Formats: sequence, C-alpha cells, structure tokens
Amino acid sequence: MIKFPDFNPNILCFQIGNFPLQIRWYGVLYIISFVLGYIFAKKFFKYRNIKMDKEKYETFIFDIALGVILGGRLGYVFFYDLPAFLHNPLVLFQVWNGGMSFHGGALGVIFSILYFCKKYKYNFIAIGDISMPLVAVGLGFGRLGNFINAELYGNPTSVPWAMIFPTDSLGLPRHPTQLYEMFLEGFLMFILLWVLLIKSKKIGIVFWSFFPLYGIFRIFIEFFREKDNIPSLYPNGLLFGFLPISMGQFLSLFMIIIGAYGIYKIYSRKMKT
Repeated sequence: MIKFPDFNPNILCFQIGNFPLQIRWYGVLYIISFVLGYIFAKKFFKYRNIKMDKEKYETFIFDIALGVILGGRLGYVFFYDLPAFLHNPLVLFQVWNGGMSFHGGALGVIFSILYFCKKYKYNFIAIGDISMPLVAVGLGFGRLGNFINAELYGNPTSVPWAMIFPTDSLGLPRHPTQLYEMFLEGFLMFILLWVLLIKSKKIGIVFWSFFPLYGIFRIFIEFFREKDNIPSLYPNGLLFGFLPISMGQFLSLFMIIIGAYGIYKIYSRKMKT
C-alpha cells in the first residue's frame, strides 16, 4: 500500500468581510490546462493549415474554457443531480458544493466550437480536430485535481499501489482511479490524438476518434471506481433501477457509438470516390 500524499487542497484561504474565500488546486490546475491549451493550439493550427488572427485565437480559447466550465456544471446537474435541480433550480449555481461532469463539459466544448465556427466562418470539424487534444489536456489536469481533493476514488483493493484516502469514512485501501484516469483519459489520449493530428490528413479523424477513445478508457476505469453515492440514480443498486452499469459507462457507450459512426462516414466517403 502507498501512503496518500499529505496534500492540502487549498492553496490559500482568506476572508473578505464576512465571506471566506479559497484558492484551490483544482481550479488552478484547470487554469494551467487552459494556458497549455493556448500554447499547444497555436502549433496545432498549422497541421490543418488554419490561419487565425490573435483576437480570434484568444476568443477561441476563451470559448473552449467557457464551454468546459458551463457544460461541466450543467452536465453534472442534469446527468447526476436532476431530482435536486427539479426541487430547487438554484442548485445549478451552488458551485461551492462541487459537481462537474466530463460528458457535460465535452458537450459544452462542442457547442462553443460550433458557435465560434458559425460566427467566424470556420470549418467546424477541422477546428474540432485541433480542439480534442486540448480537451484531453484539461481532463488530465482535472483528474489530478480530483486526486488532490481525495475524491472520486476507487473500490477497495489489495493491490500494492492502493491508497487510503482521508475523505473515505471507511478508511479502506482503494484504487487511485483518479490517477488511472489522469494517465489514460488525459495524457495518453492527448499523445494518441496529437499523433493522429500529425500523421493523418483526413479532416475529422481526430475529432471523431476522441469519442471512442474516451468511452473505452472511461468504461474500463469505471469497473475499478467507487459508484456515485446518488441513491436516486441507483435504486436497487442499479442504474435507473435496471442497468448493471454506472452513469459514466452509460454515457460513454453513446460516445463510442457516435465516434465509430463518424469514423465510418470518413472512410465510406473515401470508398465512394
């Protein structure tokens, strides 16, 4: 067993008047991912021969960041906490209670790119090719933030790298699934998509490949991850009361199907010509 590092999830705590404020590693890591995205995207644009002035480029990065944050929050509320939202719609704004969904964040990014491309007359799929590796960067740093927060940990296990998380009331050795996700869904997927971006000249191959890659990695890791403690989602211990999978796996299945269809369409067009 490996000792969980003695992390303080708060970098700085202070108070303005009667309002306590915190600067947390989780938020700072997202900011770092946006900065890295800003740097990498400049290089990625060259692979698709897309020219963009500085003002539009900064708008593009801002739109992606906004899509991640708004989509992630909306996705969590609608996918994982809908009964609470229907009871009190203000929970949407209660960000201090936590709750971000990757699937919602991905949808937020797609809609923000769609809006950007429609406004500035860019090819949506070509811009999507550039954007998906950047999403993987954000995923990797976001999962590192989950690890520092000691949240979203795995099932009890006896593997040598198991950890006891300070937030676990049972105090059991568990899979550090945040690190599994950081590696697979974040950094490994970033490298795979980057290589595809360099090697493949097919417009859309990177964009559509993102979905099955993420879906496969997420479904695999969910077998080791502690199920969400949301009784309304899992009556009788099953998703919606009858599915023996998690919500993450359920949503990821759709990603695999959508991505596989997109890749099929790319290659079927080539066969017709």
